[in-house]
Amino acid sequence: MIGTADPATKGFDTERLERIRVWMDALVADRKYAGNSLLVARDGDVVFDHATGLRDLDTGLPFERDTVARIYSMTKPITTVALMMLAERGLFHLDAPVSDFIPAFADCQALIPGATTMDQTEPCATPTLHHLATHTSGLSYPFNPGLLSQAMDAEDMLFKPNQGSLAAMVDKVAALPLAFHPGTRWEYSVGIDILGRVIEVVSGKSLDAFFREEILDPLGMHETGFSVMPGTQERFAALYTPLAGDAFDLNSAETGGDTLRLTDAPGTSPFRNADMYSGGGGLVGTIDDYLRFTEMLRRGGRLGDLRLLGPRTVDFMTRNHLPGDIASMGPESFAEQPMEGMGFGLGGSVVLDPGRARCPGSVGDFSWGGMASTFFWFDPVEALSVVFFTQLSPSSSYPTRPQLKALVHAALAG
Repeated sequence: MIGTADPATKGFDTERLERIRVWMDALVADRKYAGNSLLVARDGDVVFDHATGLRDLDTGLPFERDTVARIYSMTKPITTVALMMLAERGLFHLDAPVSDFIPAFADCQALIPGATTMDQTEPCATPTLHHLATHTSGLSYPFNPGLLSQAMDAEDMLFKPNQGSLAAMVDKVAALPLAFHPGTRWEYSVGIDILGRVIEVVSGKSLDAFFREEILDPLGMHETGFSVMPGTQERFAALYTPLAGDAFDLNSAETGGDTLRLTDAPGTSPFRNADMYSGGGGLVGTIDDYLRFTEMLRRGGRLGDLRLLGPRTVDFMTRNHLPGDIASMGPESFAEQPMEGMGFGLGGSVVLDPGRARCPGSVGDFSWGGMASTFFWFDPVEALSVVFFTQLSPSSSYPTRPQLKALVHAALAG
């Protein structure tokens, strides 16, 4: 279903492709990343793969193509695929209020403009499933600026792998007011974690079971899960940060003396036995597994003989669902992609204008990344699927994503 090919037969300049290898090796030599790996596929065939550096500096084990990594927010597109699989069965529509599935979201309140305390609220509409999938719900993340984020941070509402029941965490989030009225702004949020709970309610399965039975196993993603899968523990990478404090404190500019400070060791990581199923950031897996998912999307919902979604559903998901670009909706939050010239679909960003996004690419590119600096995109114009893995948090540490896109597009010769 996914083969390999001589890059020259797929329209690549092989000498220019080698620049990518040099760039990846330099990221390790400069101690920006401990290790990293990359797969580039065109027309369904891998034309470039490279892995370099170490997955664990303490043990000296290499970062290889089969290294298991935390993909964090690259879980989000998988969750929105699950959502649309259920929507295709006629079980709900995207304008349904989330309170239809999670009663704790009834009678929503939003902070008034300019609020200085959490009790300065006014009644608002309940977010819909569509609001949650597009980050326009009024929810937020603990690492964003603002009152709501501060309240979430105080309660550690980050949906970590060792934080217990998804249902209980969702109800805690629902007890807080929204940062703004749904649909009026874009703010990166736990909305897709909330959708994970909706999937559980509608399907009658845990999110872990739904993913395994309906997506991961059918696609052959046997080394991906909310916990490090049996037989892969020795390949699980360490997580590093250049920050002196919390690796998820995106408002901190305080760097430590070591650009690769260990923040989650593979042997003691909560991902070894997760009890929280975070649809917004909970999966760990291998780069080949994620390429299979990416290729399924690029091919319109199908991989080999398996069809997860109809092609028109995938086209719908990967269109811009905002009135304009992300920047036009007044975002104040962290985002792992540019905001100008970029729209947002269901669970990922969409290139509207490569010039305004200041990065080579095609109109219609669909992509997202993870907090540990992982990244993927597929380009329907060039028939490209690209997946990059490393393990450094936060993902805003270095501009590797636009650099990688520039390198890949520069190597396209036909």
